[in-house]
Amino acid sequence: MSRPRKDRSTCEGGSASDGIGTSRGRNVTSSYLDHEVAQLTKLRSEPNGLLSRVGLGKSLLPVSPVMMLAGRESNYSGRGRFSSADTCHVLSRYLPVNGPRKIDQMNSCAYVSQFSADGSLFVAGFQESEIRIYNVNGGWKVQKDILAKSLRWTITDASLSPDQRYLVYASMSPIVHIVNVGSSVTKSHANVTEIHEGLDFSVGDDIEGERSFGIFSVKFSTDGRELVAASSDDSIYVYDLAANKLALRIPAHKSDVNSVCFADESGNVIYSGSDDNLCKVWDRRCFVTKGQAAGVLTGHLEGITSIDSRGDGRYFISNGKDQSIKLWDIRKMSSKVICPNPRLRNDWDYRWMDYPPRARNRKHPNDLSLATYEGHSVLRTLIRCYFSPAYSTGQKYIYTGSSDSSVYIYDVVTGAQVARLEYHGDPVRDCSWHPFYPTLVSSSWDGVIAEWEFSGSDEPQVPSKPPSRRRRRHFY
Repeated sequence: MSRPRKDRSTCEGGSASDGIGTSRGRNVTSSYLDHEVAQLTKLRSEPNGLLSRVGLGKSLLPVSPVMMLAGRESNYSGRGRFSSADTCHVLSRYLPVNGPRKIDQMNSCAYVSQFSADGSLFVAGFQESEIRIYNVNGGWKVQKDILAKSLRWTITDASLSPDQRYLVYASMSPIVHIVNVGSSVTKSHANVTEIHEGLDFSVGDDIEGERSFGIFSVKFSTDGRELVAASSDDSIYVYDLAANKLALRIPAHKSDVNSVCFADESGNVIYSGSDDNLCKVWDRRCFVTKGQAAGVLTGHLEGITSIDSRGDGRYFISNGKDQSIKLWDIRKMSSKVICPNPRLRNDWDYRWMDYPPRARNRKHPNDLSLATYEGHSVLRTLIRCYFSPAYSTGQKYIYTGSSDSSVYIYDVVTGAQVARLEYHGDPVRDCSWHPFYPTLVSSSWDGVIAEWEFSGSDEPQVPSKPPSRRRRRHFY
């Protein structure tokens, strides 16, 4: 059974850099996760206690929507309405586990899933040069069909701008393409029907000439003015869209950087995860010319495939090839790596080999993570993980794709596996939870885009014809 592990550090790190706060790699008390993370989750996803009172006296019965409605009618809270936490408590009980309904199926592996910020659009990226944008509110009709330009291997990532006017996509190339998706044109073909331009990440003030590398991850900043990207040349890039030029290159890691994101709305802090097993924190407000990270977080035993920020500038999660998700608090980061970073022998390759059973009980001697979530598998490709939406769940859950063709949902505080969605015939590389409704969409190498939702039934619906499994070898 999956569980959060409250690991104790055995090596002490240095102090964190200025600009984010200071901390040392101290031992973690067993109550830390239960205290702070649980409290924050409770504030976001549990109802006002007064709403659960259904009679006189001090006795409190288990909180249910019926009791909450009765409490609201009697105005026990004094507000006369539900708070956002009250709403989250009701909505988070209804997990998107019913179905699925097949949205689309292509003769190409699906690599990317993403709802827009308002949930009205959904982006799916496929290996063979196609990106589709669906109008969710319009019955999932294809609103934009984009033929990718100068594609190398596959579409590794795609990101919608906050205003939903532009989409950027990346492949195993230093060129990130930006497409105007705000027009009414359905078919988009490289600068023929609308803007479809390449942004060159290989040229900058500190780089002489062009260099060849691939981009694994690309994200818009909250204000839509910048892009942050993770690359196969061990670097992080920041691109200024207003100036139309590369603003920053950080030689960040000692191996491929597989995932990167902004920590919060300010855009000052960046999180990165790499095949060197490390997560790093970068603060642009106190960035020095040598490119020193504000802090390093150790704990994974193998490379990191995906990271996602909680959006508060403090917590984030990472998916690792050691078959685990870890929860991090950047206040626990070390200024540098002091303890050795144990790995499996060099002949193990996650792209085509199963994770060795002997490695499952290993533990990093300096694990700075708050919790570890296990049960899913991270093999064959860069499986992604996320926090559930703040609006509907209070970020009470963590969810992830899996190479065993499933989607897993974990409780953040208890670590319990609360759901496993089984339907696909190949690895689920990406999945996305609707920002407001109990709807989740998964995308798989079987080419299927599937929608899961809460239908009001207590028992999950069993799909009648699951797609057949197709054996392939893929590398990203």
